[in-house]
Amino acid sequence: VQLQASGGGLVQPGGSLRLSCAASGFTSDAYAIGWFRQAPGKEREWVSIIDFLSDQTYYADSVEGRFAISRDVAKTTVYLDMNQLNVDDTAVYSCGADTGLWAVIAGHPRYWGQGTQVTVSS
Repeated sequence: VQLQASGGGLVQPGGSLRLSCAASGFTSDAYAIGWFRQAPGKEREWVSIIDFLSDQTYYADSVEGRFAISRDVAKTTVYLDMNQLNVDDTAVYSCGADTGLWAVIAGHPRYWGQGTQVTVSS
């Protein structure tokens, strides 16, 4: 299984960004992919998760209503649309995947993509 994250960059407060996580190597639809972030000096936290089997989505309280997770029809790419960004959203964002939803929710997915930097600054 391979995950490839992309889409980070520098954005002003109030702006938007779309992150992408391209996934390959899964042999069934029974897996979940989550976006995680880690800011300097802080622990990694999960941001949003999508369960491919049920299409159920989950959001951290800090991003609820501002971020939206989705996937393409082919189930090969997961997107994270980030709106109303603020300086507290500055972090390295990574995507993680596992065949077990709860492993992703717990922050311990088996597979990880590389991180992409998101910087919110004026």
